[in-house]
Amino acid sequence: MCPVIVTCRSMLWTLLSIVVAFAELIAFMSADWLIGKARSRGGAEPPGPGALERPHPTLGLYTRCIRNPGVQQVPRDTLCGPYAESFGEIASGFWQATAIFLAAGIFVLCAVALVSVFSMCVQSVMKKSIFNVCGLLQGIAGLFLILGLILYPAGWGCQKAIDYCGPYASAYKPGDCSLGWAFYTAIGGTVLTFVCAVFSAQAEIATSSDKVQEEIEEGKTLICLL
Repeated sequence: MCPVIVTCRSMLWTLLSIVVAFAELIAFMSADWLIGKARSRGGAEPPGPGALERPHPTLGLYTRCIRNPGVQQVPRDTLCGPYAESFGEIASGFWQATAIFLAAGIFVLCAVALVSVFSMCVQSVMKKSIFNVCGLLQGIAGLFLILGLILYPAGWGCQKAIDYCGPYASAYKPGDCSLGWAFYTAIGGTVLTFVCAVFSAQAEIATSSDKVQEEIEEGKTLICLL
């Protein structure tokens, strides 16, 4: 039976790897990349007291949220869902490229997050440190994410973005739109991806220290170190 090795640095790397993967996945699926101008049927319409509806429509890579103005006794509501039923219907070629790069990066991050859970009892694969391999993969995933985030603003000139952001929207100019939390989450997740890649080396050092080796030689199956 392989020993289970848990250290503060390896556990922190594992938790951070999982958090980063989920953050990027949630951002990718969210519609809150661009926040558009408020819409109403007859000009400006301030929300009533206690109103819960979202005053501004939002647009994501392949999803969107819009306000349902309501009819008679049907209350106003926010309708969210994909505007693109297939990959080819994504509004911009730049956004299609963004989706490809982000999806590739997220896939790698999710795979690393899964592997990181098993790193407590498996520290090497084919004589290669699992931490070093995962760190390299996280660095590659970070490059994919950077490429996707660089290409994304180039698609702000597409007709879909103009519908939400006004006629002044163009490549790298969001017009009347503002950036939503999903975009900033994707950026923060990208930065943390490289932090994870660097920190994987610390996890490797912690799990291969002399103290760990001594406890393995003593026959311990559960090793917990600070």
